[in-house]
Amino acid sequence: MTFQANRIVRRFSELRLKKEKGLIIYITAGDPTLAETPGLLEEIARAGADFIELGVPWSDPSADGVVIQHAMERALSTGGAGHGTLGKTFAAVQAFRAQSQVPVVLFGYYNPLFQRGLRRVVEEARDAGVDGMLVVDLPPEESGEIDDLLARANLSRVPLLSPMTTPERARMIAEHGTGFAYYVAVTGVTGAGHLDIADVGRRAAALRPSLGALPLAVGFGVRDPESARALSEHCDAVVVGTAIVQAIAEAPDAAARRKVAFEKVRALKQALTPS
Repeated sequence: MTFQANRIVRRFSELRLKKEKGLIIYITAGDPTLAETPGLLEEIARAGADFIELGVPWSDPSADGVVIQHAMERALSTGGAGHGTLGKTFAAVQAFRAQSQVPVVLFGYYNPLFQRGLRRVVEEARDAGVDGMLVVDLPPEESGEIDDLLARANLSRVPLLSPMTTPERARMIAEHGTGFAYYVAVTGVTGAGHLDIADVGRRAAALRPSLGALPLAVGFGVRDPESARALSEHCDAVVVGTAIVQAIAEAPDAAARRKVAFEKVRALKQALTPS
């Protein structure tokens, strides 16, 4: 089946033409409330984010550090819990789509997708305006069913690579992916560990030949404009999540949350924009 260009693919093409690196921003749907999520997405897009990863709240995350775990707890405690989590997340994306065409990748775990039904989830994602999915705990050996459904809906399935991924396995993983590949820069969970940019660069360069034309995004441990700029020399896009989620959590009210989201993202995007 031939994959057609969607918003993710088109945005990476635009970035290449401008010789510019992309900025991917993560937030958790429903943190602090689902009512605020579309507005936060709008501010992130307005500030210059090229892509948005929207986390689906889940009670048992395995790849997320304490900051995002707390964001998921807040989301689940304020109306995002239960079987309706995905449906409410899709509603937030649909509301955002009325204002913006910035690509959205749904970021989450397999259990909520499986429980709702993979075919239903993919159809709802497509209809809401989602552009792709990153399923943290789904290895490529087990991803055939959702890969096929996503391809039929023209949605990307973003694969994960880690410092432990060999070039041979990266090649197999990339064959199951579309849109871009996400390289986890440090072993551990989101927001943890010291980011050794030189080491990330060496490892990313070793994996590049295995990815073919698939763009490479790097995340986990990127906290500020300076580290984002340095890291961008080794990839096609930089992912920032924990720093944004933490700033939102520390803001005192809805207006302040929107303001800090805009300001943080604007500073990051400016650091990645050629002068």
